[in-house]
Amino acid sequence: MTSADGDGNVDGNSTLTMDADAPAMASSEMPENLAAEVNPAGSGSLLRTAAGKKRAKSYSEDKRFKIFSGTSNLPLAEEICKFVGVPLGEVRLQRFSDGEVYFQLLENVRGADVFVVQPTCYPVDQHLLELLIMIDALKRASARRITVVVPYYGYARQDRKDRPRVAISSKLVADLLTTAGANRALLVDLHAAQIQGFFNIPVDHLFASPVLVGYFRELNLPDLTVVSPDAGGVERARFFAQKMEAPLAIVDKRRTDMNVTEVMHVIGDVEDRTCLILDDIVDTAGTLIKTVDALLEVGAKKVYACATHAVLSGRAIERIVDSRLEQLVVTNTIPLREEAQHAGKIKVLSIAGLIGRAIESIHMETSVSSLFN
Repeated sequence: MTSADGDGNVDGNSTLTMDADAPAMASSEMPENLAAEVNPAGSGSLLRTAAGKKRAKSYSEDKRFKIFSGTSNLPLAEEICKFVGVPLGEVRLQRFSDGEVYFQLLENVRGADVFVVQPTCYPVDQHLLELLIMIDALKRASARRITVVVPYYGYARQDRKDRPRVAISSKLVADLLTTAGANRALLVDLHAAQIQGFFNIPVDHLFASPVLVGYFRELNLPDLTVVSPDAGGVERARFFAQKMEAPLAIVDKRRTDMNVTEVMHVIGDVEDRTCLILDDIVDTAGTLIKTVDALLEVGAKKVYACATHAVLSGRAIERIVDSRLEQLVVTNTIPLREEAQHAGKIKVLSIAGLIGRAIESIHMETSVSSLFN
């Protein structure tokens, strides 16, 4: 966004102020096992138990507990704040006419436990730089602890040297966040769990599986088989299959070029069964649609899919709408663009409650892993 005059001066009339009282995303859904559920009236607002409301009230009175957000996914940050019961911190975030970021905190954070919500989604570099500048401002304002909450970790797929003379960009991003001043990181469904080892600070790794499992349990799909779209996702799919009490199948694929894959064959019995493809990211949807076709060709009755991060770049939405896929279920780690919001086959679940509970646990120094027991 641009917020400067033609001479490159910041325009004070275009200040972006984050306000926690804004309405949450209407598509929000949370499972009951996270003590948050969808309003039966369909408004999507989060309901909490009496104990949860009491805790939320105490958090709202805690002047040393603050949550801030960049511009990448403001609705998710607002929903997290509503769940936790903490007002979204006020900032001024603008851009000069040449594209430089201007950031200013509009409240005191000295000695505070601060959480910064900023998924590094498209445009990745812009949102990453915003996050780094916000961290630097918080560090220089004497925040006691800075926890970066990154629901979608950009560059996660560049986590190793798979070809000669390439960068390990995922490690570089981890170093940038640490050098900027982050004391802790809260991440959601990393493409590879070992990315946690790239950080020299504590990392809490959340999984969206409690939200996704709750949704598909309610659907109660008959003769369900959970499918991993590649060998790398088998562990994730196996865990999901155990929670769903369903068998597991694997699709073998060969990657021929960047963002281009060729599905080979299906390992496991899917004939006359309802298949659920589980992945962490849906990007161009090329792999997803080829996997759907491969499953249907060997006798699957229906195919559903779910993923944590809906990148949906290129012709992804067009491919999904035109495919034989019954439904794609994603979370709101990345805000869907308008075209995707109107696609009838895409369903969005909210992980605000999951992230909110993790933030509470970190602030109170209690176990985060207990969320998944």
